[in-house]
Amino acid sequence: MSTLNTLKLVVGKRHLTASPAVHRRNKLVNKLHEQLELCEAKQAGKTYAPKQLKTYVNRQTGERMTVETVKRVKEWFWTNEAGKINLAIKYGAKTLMLNKKTRANCIELNSVDELITVLKAIKLDVLNGVLDDAIAEVSTATKAGFAK
Repeated sequence: MSTLNTLKLVVGKRHLTASPAVHRRNKLVNKLHEQLELCEAKQAGKTYAPKQLKTYVNRQTGERMTVETVKRVKEWFWTNEAGKINLAIKYGAKTLMLNKKTRANCIELNSVDELITVLKAIKLDVLNGVLDDAIAEVSTATKAGFAK
């Protein structure tokens, strides 16, 4: 008896591209993960320095070279005048509007522990599609800037 006869065979089609909303979610989740790693490293007293590969052309020889460099990660959080931590969620260079009625764009937190907890919760919310409207709004505004 063949092994194929014992397995369940189905007709499947692999999707090569994800929908734009899923692509945007995944992009934001990756950036949230970087912020989470940055916070956890800061809390442990370490520096977070992820590596990235950069390719450039040597002007003298014309040869393409790839070098591993440290990726720069900007913090999305800062301490305000009252001593509280403000967290802004960014998509690209733009800050997401978290509440349209009050026009709030930051989350106020008391400690770094709370910051880490909130980043984890927001990461789950993004995966569940809670911020899809805000991401789409910022994405369309960015696209409109390129169309001249």
